[in-house]
Amino acid sequence: MTIEDLTLDTTQSVDIKADIGDVFRSVLHRLGEDFKNPQGESMQMIMEQWPGGRWFRDRGNGIGHLWGHIQVIKPPVLLELSGPLFMSYPALNHIEVKLEQRPGGTHVDLRHRAIGFLDPAHRQGLAGGWKHVLETVAEDCAARASIERS
Repeated sequence: MTIEDLTLDTTQSVDIKADIGDVFRSVLHRLGEDFKNPQGESMQMIMEQWPGGRWFRDRGNGIGHLWGHIQVIKPPVLLELSGPLFMSYPALNHIEVKLEQRPGGTHVDLRHRAIGFLDPAHRQGLAGGWKHVLETVAEDCAARASIERS
C-alpha cells in the first residue's frame, strides 16, 4: 500500500451569479437539511451551525451516523468540516468550502482531503457527489434570482 492509496486531495470549483451571503446560506442548506444524493434521495442530514456543531445523518428511531463536526464557520467566506463522513472505517476527512465575492457573483472552491484506508469505490464516487452539491447550490441561487426578477 502506498501513500497515494491512503490519501485523497480533490478540489472542485464553481462560479455562481449570486451574492456571497446567498451562496453561503445555500451551501449550509444543501449540506444540512436539504442534502440529497445524486439520485435525489434525502440524506436526512442535520448540521448544527456553530463551531463544534455536529454534522450527522438522522435516520430516525435513534438510528444515525456521525459525519463530522464543524471545525470553522466564518460566514460568508469559509466552512470547514472534519470527521469520518460516510466512511465506516479508519479514515479522517477535511472538507473546506471557501467563497469569494467577485464581480458578477461568487467563486466557490470545495476541497476534500482524506487520510486512511480509503475504499476505492468511495474515492471514485466523491467527485460526482461534490459536483452534485455544487450544482444544486448554483441552481438554488439561480432560482432565487429568477424569483427576485419577476
